[in-house]
Amino acid sequence: MTETELRDMICEVGRRMYEKDMVAATDGNISARLGPNRFLCTPSGVSKGFMHPSDLIIANGQGEKITGNGRVTTEFFTHLAAYEERPDIEAVVHGHPPMATALMIAGHGMAEPVIPELVMALGTIPTAAYATPGSREGSGVIRDLIRRHDAVLIDRHGAVTVGASPLDAYFKLEKVEHSALIYWAAHALGNVRILDDTQVARLRQSGSNYHEQSDLA
Repeated sequence: MTETELRDMICEVGRRMYEKDMVAATDGNISARLGPNRFLCTPSGVSKGFMHPSDLIIANGQGEKITGNGRVTTEFFTHLAAYEERPDIEAVVHGHPPMATALMIAGHGMAEPVIPELVMALGTIPTAAYATPGSREGSGVIRDLIRRHDAVLIDRHGAVTVGASPLDAYFKLEKVEHSALIYWAAHALGNVRILDDTQVARLRQSGSNYHEQSDLA
């Protein structure tokens, strides 16, 4: 994918995040790997719903700006941690999905295997420890979990998803929030049934077969 195509895709993802209420005001951030030690990322203080391709900046692996007019967001260090731990990924998305965040605040995680499609697509969704928003603490709390998961919740702060492209990572964010709505409804109804080990093993095998045939694996 060319840099021009990535710029367009990041802006489209930003619009979708804003329209789907995954972010508000200037919240959230998106990045994509351009090459060794070069990343295209959204600047600090810009609404993700109204970005233009020229608004995006290029940063290096130390979090320093190479080109562009904006500032590198301090939360880019969380993205860098994901890239360092996962050389297989090409993009990182961070948003504040309301229901997933509400579940965390209420003390309900999403790590239990409940929804078959979610287990197939993402496995389970663990919750990382709390990190002060906008600080470098976020890079530390996700490292261990992001090695093994494509979607991680950060306690009381939203979700980080990774993928083969910005759109792929965004779709995983959508899955997180859609699943959170189901989790919430199930908790409200009062009888949340957990998939057993045999069911989970079969789903994970099915998921592996699916990803091997998918361009979005």
